[in-house]
Amino acid sequence: MGGNEARFGEFVAVRRHGDRGVVAELVLDRPKAMNAVSTEMARSISAACDALAADSGVRVVVLSSTHERAFCVGADLKERNSLSDAELVRQRPTTRGAYGGVLELPMPTVAAVHGFALGGGFELALACDVIVADETAVVGLPEVSVGVIPGGGGTQLLPRRVGAARAAELIFTARRVEAAEALSLGLVDEVAPAGGDRARALELAAAMAANSPVGLRAAKRALRLGHGMDLAAGLEIEDAAWRTVAFSGDRAEGVAAFNEKRKPEWPGE
Repeated sequence: MGGNEARFGEFVAVRRHGDRGVVAELVLDRPKAMNAVSTEMARSISAACDALAADSGVRVVVLSSTHERAFCVGADLKERNSLSDAELVRQRPTTRGAYGGVLELPMPTVAAVHGFALGGGFELALACDVIVADETAVVGLPEVSVGVIPGGGGTQLLPRRVGAARAAELIFTARRVEAAEALSLGLVDEVAPAGGDRARALELAAAMAANSPVGLRAAKRALRLGHGMDLAAGLEIEDAAWRTVAFSGDRAEGVAAFNEKRKPEWPGE
């Protein structure tokens, strides 16, 4: 990606931050629709995620939004209501691709959430490893209130965050949860002052990106693949991930930097 920002269609941008652009910001930029995810926007999110996943220089991704009052209000219901049943079936792989693209990013991801993050909007945040919200955030999965279910990973990702019973209560009631309660329930990981979610997410991303890029990706792989397995199987996943880093250039540089009392210069391999 050349320069500081790359556009993916009309509604998605990727900005690079930090030394050598090691932190990438994936920006939802459809403010006139409160970042509702249309078919076009879903394609753009997928394309941006494909580019990020293939970029070995990116160590951490922050998912953010340009809209002042909303992170993302979910699916574009106006568009969806105009689709025939056949068109909706054809659209499904495209929308799944957007949520899956964020979920499958190989590097750590941090969501910066403010205002409304509902339905598919909250599912995009749930697809990230860490969620930073500000005091204005309102999150929830209200899909059953309009006759559908959370279809962007919500029924699977939410119980992994908060447990099966709590996830069931939140999904079945379709209720919206404000920032303070969201933090207490584990729906988000940190609450920043109003307007401070993006700055805090970038700060957190920079702290992560100071570490070995090989180690970061291997640790994420072990965390994701091992979750839900029995302990023995999970430890095998961990061991396989350890073997990918134990003889890497990053490991050699990390040990040398520690012994020489200096900051490491990660080769990223």
